[in-house]
Amino acid sequence: MNRPEENIQQQIVMWFRNTYCLKHHKTRMCIFSVPNESAYKNKKFMLTGLMSGVSDLIVVIPNKTIYIELKTATGKQSPKQKEFQETIKGLNQDYHLARSLDDFKKIILKYF
Repeated sequence: MNRPEENIQQQIVMWFRNTYCLKHHKTRMCIFSVPNESAYKNKKFMLTGLMSGVSDLIVVIPNKTIYIELKTATGKQSPKQKEFQETIKGLNQDYHLARSLDDFKKIILKYF
């Protein structure tokens, strides 16, 4: 059974890929997930770069990489997620929290 955050993530990825990532789009963009949760306990993944707290999605548009953390309406970031957010913002990169497909659309549309 999918968790509510997974449902939000699936909606976002489908919308973004259909809107910006198809071969016929003049400038093809990219969105991908970082599936950390399934690998937290696997030492092999830790040794090859797995990092706790990394955002759920990474969106690459012209001249910009955007880090997106997904939460439900009542969800809260973990301490590791907050630490990752601070690191990303400290590197002058864009990090956002989205709680729905509509939230995500508002974030993305600010860049165009």
